[in-house]
Amino acid sequence: RAPAVRVSLESDLPVGMGLGSSAALSVAVSRALLAARGRAFGVPDVLKLAAVMEGEFHGTPSGVDHTTSARGELVLYRRKGSTRVVKAKKPLRGVVALAGARTATKTTVAGLRERRMRWPKRYARLFHQIGLLAAEGARAAAKGELAELGDLMNINHGLLWAMQLSSERLDAMVRRLLALGALGAKLTGAGGDGGAVIGLFEEPASAIAQLTAEGVQCFESTL
Repeated sequence: RAPAVRVSLESDLPVGMGLGSSAALSVAVSRALLAARGRAFGVPDVLKLAAVMEGEFHGTPSGVDHTTSARGELVLYRRKGSTRVVKAKKPLRGVVALAGARTATKTTVAGLRERRMRWPKRYARLFHQIGLLAAEGARAAAKGELAELGDLMNINHGLLWAMQLSSERLDAMVRRLLALGALGAKLTGAGGDGGAVIGLFEEPASAIAQLTAEGVQCFESTL
């Protein structure tokens, strides 16, 4: 049962910036391929096929990107264990700002992997702390505590910097978003020299206008 399928696409999502564009593509194409079979399918079918495609892009992806994309909702993701839906009490209004072209993901990830192998206990502690921050962030979102969520984002970025995943360009963009009124800001994706930063705002319009005037490519995303 191999129906003839031809795929072409146009994307508004910046590519190679750590925003999960490959995951979004994998999910969209998976849905198209499953629909072409002419049989009913659900999210688990999409996840299974999209995971294979993400493996071609990234080797051993965490799974968070295509899971979020396929489910289309705010989740607290666990690679091992159940993924829980998070119902935000207030809209989470983020400004995504691009800090320039990003270096290859594999280079950044490979460096982190090497350091984890060399000093496993130290990096296990850092990953554990990031997991605790994510759980606290889910609770803050559920309670509508935006200031607390912003503070957790700032701490998370600090830990990612400590793991050598950030760069001067990303740090500078984090500082710029905070100066423009962000409650918190952090890098996205695997980091590197460039890529995307996201800031949490109560009212993002003025920040977007200012960044755009400065020539920074940015957009709002609300959860």
